[in-house]
Amino acid sequence: MKLNIIIGENNIPIEVPIDMLDDAEAIFAKMDKEMDPGGQMYRDWVDDLSQHQRCQIIANRLLTAIENDNEPTSMLMAGYIMSRMPGVANIEISTDGDITQTQLT
Repeated sequence: MKLNIIIGENNIPIEVPIDMLDDAEAIFAKMDKEMDPGGQMYRDWVDDLSQHQRCQIIANRLLTAIENDNEPTSMLMAGYIMSRMPGVANIEISTDGDITQTQLT
């Protein structure tokens, strides 16, 4: 499965093997549990994160992994988004620090 990551003018396709989504479910569940108390959404703390907001937070982690050339973490973050929002094909990641502007389509 492929997820297209858009960062500024760059389009970065990330291929995630379908079996990885099942294999990593325990990790994804742990990530969900870590976000259950809430999360920082740019300048605001949100106590009850929606699935969309959780994926925006993970997209920010994905950006960091891409910037650090960390392919395993990039695939894991992309896999989380694909597993939690199966219809998403493109992520346009905000690079100005405002993760609420990250678009998942």
